[in-house]
Amino acid sequence: MEWVLVAAGLVLLTGAGDLLVRGAVGLSLRLGVSALLVSLTVVSLGTAAPELVVTIEAVLLGTPELALGNVVGSNIANVLLVLGVPAVIAVIRPAGREARTSYGQMVLATIVFVALCAMGSLTLLGGVVLLLGLVVVVTAQIRSARRGPTDPSDGDSAEDAVRSGRRLAVYIVAGLVGLPIGANLLLDGATSIAREAGLSDSVIGLTLVAAGTSLPELATTVAAAVRGRSDVVIGSVVGSNLVNIVLIGGTVAAAGSLAAGSVPVDLHLLRLDLWVMLAAAVLLIPFVLLGRNLTRTWGVTMTGAYVAYLVVLL
Repeated sequence: MEWVLVAAGLVLLTGAGDLLVRGAVGLSLRLGVSALLVSLTVVSLGTAAPELVVTIEAVLLGTPELALGNVVGSNIANVLLVLGVPAVIAVIRPAGREARTSYGQMVLATIVFVALCAMGSLTLLGGVVLLLGLVVVVTAQIRSARRGPTDPSDGDSAEDAVRSGRRLAVYIVAGLVGLPIGANLLLDGATSIAREAGLSDSVIGLTLVAAGTSLPELATTVAAAVRGRSDVVIGSVVGSNLVNIVLIGGTVAAAGSLAAGSVPVDLHLLRLDLWVMLAAAVLLIPFVLLGRNLTRTWGVTMTGAYVAYLVVLL
């Protein structure tokens, strides 16, 4: 039964990721907003839904440490795996100004998150700081969208525009709904298999849960790479990592502190995983800030690095 859940989750993730890419790119053209900006907002928020669901469930069950490991592990997987695999399929070309801005925000948020965790525990104040960061990020992206062109559909009739708009809305909604459902199916099956194999909760959080909740991003970026939308690939990863830290990390800190006073940071996270997450964020500098292509060689290297990281954990 567990393997059936895994297979069903993979199928649903693949289809939903393709629909979300179609809808996001089409919406960007209709609204006169770059596909990159849509991927930094709508796509990244939608694909972060599984992490948010897992976080809330973990806090309610009294295991916020597992949720914290999920945030760190997901951000590592997003860079090394979610960018590495699409790069093996097709060359990922440099993104535009919006990605550079969001990347700077992501690196800053990562540094703040690591600094907060280095204190040994996350408090309510730390959660508030991260959630305020979310408000700042969303406000900046809304302002950026308003500066873009606003009349992209001059050549469409009113009837065609309405029909096309409805179809795009269906694509986006189906993608956003299907991704977390597929991730949850896959997570349920994979976690059951892992528990039967005798893996601890902390290892499950950093590996299976983190990789599983990153699968929506992977499905989205692979679909985007196949369709030649490298701007969506970069934007989805940068946006997802930023949302993971300020929204998911902030939720873990705030909710966990309200429930238990503070969220202790596991010693293993302090010794290894937080620094791997920071190194993975810095690794994107040549591809976001310096304008270099993410080639197949880099894709194989990054994917191999993620496999090596899993081997170290296990």
